[in-house]
Amino acid sequence: MNESKSILVLTTGGTIDKLYFDAVSQYQIAESTVTKLLAVARVTHGHQVEEVLRKDSLDLTEEDRARVVEHVSRASNSRIVITHGTDTMTLTARALSVIPDKTIVLTGALAPARFSESDAAFNLGMAFAIAQTASPGIYITMNGSVFRGDEVEKDRERGAFVLTPRKQEL
Repeated sequence: MNESKSILVLTTGGTIDKLYFDAVSQYQIAESTVTKLLAVARVTHGHQVEEVLRKDSLDLTEEDRARVVEHVSRASNSRIVITHGTDTMTLTARALSVIPDKTIVLTGALAPARFSESDAAFNLGMAFAIAQTASPGIYITMNGSVFRGDEVEKDRERGAFVLTPRKQEL
C-alpha cells in the first residue's frame, strides 16, 4: 500500500502504555501496546508504528512537542494517528496545527491498555477510522467522540473530553 493511504501511528507514551510495577508501587510508561492492539483487532489496512517518545504527557516539554511536530512534518504519510497522554493532548494538538494537508488524529486512554476494562482499544480503533475518513486537520478522539483539536479540553472531574466553553456558546 502506498504511504499516502497507509496510516502512520506514532506513540508518545501516556496512560495507554502504562504498566504497574509492584516493586516500586507505581505506574511507569512501558513498551507501547499499540502494535499488539492493532494485531488483536486484525487490522488489515496498511500501517506502520513508530515510537517518538515514551513519557507521561505531564512530563512532555516544548522540545518534546517540537520533536513530534518535526516527525509528523517529515512523514510522507498524509494520515497519522498519535497515541498520547490525555493531560496535555490538547497542547500537542495546538502545536501540530501548523502542519497543513495532513489528517492527524490524537488519542489515548484513561486506563492503561493492559487493563481488561481499558478504553484504549476502542479509542485507538476510532482514531484509526477517523484517520482514514476525515479531511485534513487535527482531531482528538476520546470517549466515543471526535473533536477538532482546537475545540476540546479534558474535564478531569468527569474523566472525559468536552467541547471548550467558548465553542459550546457559539
